[in-house]
Amino acid sequence: MSEERVFSLRNPWFTWSVGGTIAIAIVGILIGFIWLPSASSAFGDRGLWATICGAAGTPSNWYNGASASSPVPSEVVVLPPGHPTRSAADSIGRGATIATQHCSMCHGVLGTSQVTAPALAGQYTDAVYKELRDYQSGRRQNAVMQAIIAGRSDQDLQDLAAYYTSLTRGPATEIRRTGEEPDANAVKLAMQGDPQRNIAPCAACHGELDRKGAAPWLGGQSSTYLAVQMRAFASGARHNDINEQMRNVARQLTPAEIDSLAKYYAAMD
Repeated sequence: MSEERVFSLRNPWFTWSVGGTIAIAIVGILIGFIWLPSASSAFGDRGLWATICGAAGTPSNWYNGASASSPVPSEVVVLPPGHPTRSAADSIGRGATIATQHCSMCHGVLGTSQVTAPALAGQYTDAVYKELRDYQSGRRQNAVMQAIIAGRSDQDLQDLAAYYTSLTRGPATEIRRTGEEPDANAVKLAMQGDPQRNIAPCAACHGELDRKGAAPWLGGQSSTYLAVQMRAFASGARHNDINEQMRNVARQLTPAEIDSLAKYYAAMD
């Protein structure tokens, strides 16, 4: 049998083989990119195009970053400008003035650990800047923070972030008793995660193993504050995490695991 006769539409074996392959591919695409994502609650209430893009691991639209002062979706990492308009010393000084006047009551004069508010001293610049932006846009809700930050310029937010980053981190808020070891399950979740439950290791985003842009350093924060935030992510009350990363993890954690992780990070220097 010649090659021309094999690869010919007159050959029923060739026709059925090609047709069957195409049909299987179409069915696979419909199931994998439309039906399964639509049936999964992880994709939320999205349109068809957003569902397909989510299943393929690509964004349904692209943020062009044209304006630093325009509203920015929480799934986009917003970084302070690479070339600040003020010198570092001027920015830190102005940030210190704003912080002393408006922030010290909750975050402390030197940004060190509080019980219900986060410690900001030595925090990553991009993490502080993103949260301030999210408060200003309403993507993160807090009556006190939004009232304070509402009228601030983008330069004010940059200055505040620069100031808090310049401070030395304070000691851990909670100290383990002599000879007491950290909870083994908390250490495992923080450093290894739990792949069977789709829980990524905390240290892969927040430091120690690796760090993703705008993810804060958690060490030394109050366990009360950390537990409240994880429960808020789990319930969906807080939803300014990038691409729902924290919500997806927190939903899988038990209340006991949330408490143990909070205590693990609270005792970390």
